[in-house]
Amino acid sequence: MPVYRDEAVVLRTQKLGEADRIVTLLTRQHGKVRAVAKGVRRTASKFGARLEPFMVADVQLYEGRSLDIITQAESLGSYGALITADYPSYTAASAMVETADRLTESEGSLQQYLLLVGALRSLSRREHGAGLTLDSYLLRALSMAGWAPSFQDCSRCGAVGEHAAVVVQLGGVVCDSCAPPGSPRLDAATIALLSALLTGDWAEAESTADRTKAQATGIVAAYTQWHLERSLRSLEHVTR
Repeated sequence: MPVYRDEAVVLRTQKLGEADRIVTLLTRQHGKVRAVAKGVRRTASKFGARLEPFMVADVQLYEGRSLDIITQAESLGSYGALITADYPSYTAASAMVETADRLTESEGSLQQYLLLVGALRSLSRREHGAGLTLDSYLLRALSMAGWAPSFQDCSRCGAVGEHAAVVVQLGGVVCDSCAPPGSPRLDAATIALLSALLTGDWAEAESTADRTKAQATGIVAAYTQWHLERSLRSLEHVTR
């Protein structure tokens, strides 16, 4: 059977039998892969700890009939323990890997892989607030998947200018002519924060008031779940 190697981030695991696990991986070159890691639940396992959620590893696999088999795993990013030690980081990371799992249902992409690895690394290092890191990741991941929001020009007609109405179903801010009756309106600070999260302007994002961050979080959550067409279970537990 063909053997291949790849870099991968562990999205989730589930028990199989008495000692094995099924590991869902987002790989750098092969998209999303579901593979069996034999014996990893035994205390004597050589690489079980390297195949926990949020870990990044260089894995060797061989192709099976229904599931591939992991034969080796070398750690590239030991983010799991650092993330799980901090509850806000853990809940944010859980929402990230669930989103990556949903967005790569059929096939993965190098951009999605690199974005997720970078976000998990940032969480493990506490570079920014966990909530801001999550919101930025969600907006960027959706943009890479083809659902880039607009927070400046009207997302429906393209009218240039600063618009206050936000309609997630229409792709972001909309002008007064395109806004349906009763559309929610945001202040300029919240829209500026959303733009900063999308572009990675951390100086702008981190200088924003908590109330503004909370408003932006609500928009990001609604936008994400609308385009994924289902709720994210992990978002219910995210600490803000």
